Amino acid sequence: MLTTVAFIIALILFLVGLAGTILPGLPDSPLIWLGMIVYGLIAGFDNLGPWFFMGQALIALTIMGIDYLFTALGSRYLGGTKAAFWGAAFGLLIGLFFIPAGLLIGPFLGAAIFDLLSRRQTGKAIKSGFGATLGILGALPVKLLLEVVMIAWFIFRII
Repeated sequence: MLTTVAFIIALILFLVGLAGTILPGLPDSPLIWLGMIVYGLIAGFDNLGPWFFMGQALIALTIMGIDYLFTALGSRYLGGTKAAFWGAAFGLLIGLFFIPAGLLIGPFLGAAIFDLLSRRQTGKAIKSGFGATLGILGALPVKLLLEVVMIAWFIFRII
């Protein structure tokens, strides 16, 4: 009975975490990881040892870093300078405070402004801003795939 309740709670946290990948304002992989911890606290950690949780934490941290990496690489791919690369990452960080629009506008503005500050032409700076926005959108399927891997690994461990 407790195992079923624990699984339902974990499943709810998993679904909210997956939704958080697409819906700004909700955490994604940290909620999935929390679901596994809650399950262990309620049902026991018999099949979920420290290596499991360290591996899951590593995947969760990777997922969190993917946003920054893809945003910066998207800017760079469309011709942004190193300044735009760092500006896109900085813009994403600042954009987190202005959810939901900040997650798309922040990287765009960060890349474009940093590119302009490095004396680039306006058209090229705007292009690198669009690259940053495309990068954050391109990160979504990769993040979802890794989150599904986290959940599948958990399910295979508790079965």
